[in-house]
Amino acid sequence: MSQIGLRVGEACGLDLDDIKWDLGRFGKLHVRHGKGARGSGPRERMVPLINGADRTLRWFIEDVWGQFDDDHTRPGAPLFPSERKNTDGTARRVGDDALRHGLKDAAKAHLPGWGERLTPHVLRRLCASQLYANGLDLLAIQEVLGHSWIATTMRYVHVQQTRVEDAWAAGTGRAAKRLEGLIR
Repeated sequence: MSQIGLRVGEACGLDLDDIKWDLGRFGKLHVRHGKGARGSGPRERMVPLINGADRTLRWFIEDVWGQFDDDHTRPGAPLFPSERKNTDGTARRVGDDALRHGLKDAAKAHLPGWGERLTPHVLRRLCASQLYANGLDLLAIQEVLGHSWIATTMRYVHVQQTRVEDAWAAGTGRAAKRLEGLIR
């Protein structure tokens, strides 16, 4: 969720079949149950597996998923299975409470002081800020997050204090190179 900014409900609703390894440079995730704007209903989107999400997802499927369920070919097999089983013995879909509590417990154990403050939504905002800091433009971030309005995306992005200075230095460097080329 922190690498591609999924909402907790979107992550819970994913199936193994929603991973499209053959699409794009890194593969894509078909988010079928995205949040709709103003009562428009679920909005689908294809999210590229950028920011290392492709490697994390491959690791999870190859090394972890099989501990919950052993049938990768079952239609509707959840991407994130629960430890609980359906009546037929297959793994249930993980619930949003399990993801929230798991994150909270991990934060308490590994990030002192963040136990109560680190939520799936904080990870979503962190993702937006990291993508922006790494050079992704706001329109691309809007598409990844599934926002209807760019203003919403702008509220998610936290700009580092040095961003203005860094942008100015990069711009003057490019301008100096162009000027040098014209003088020669």
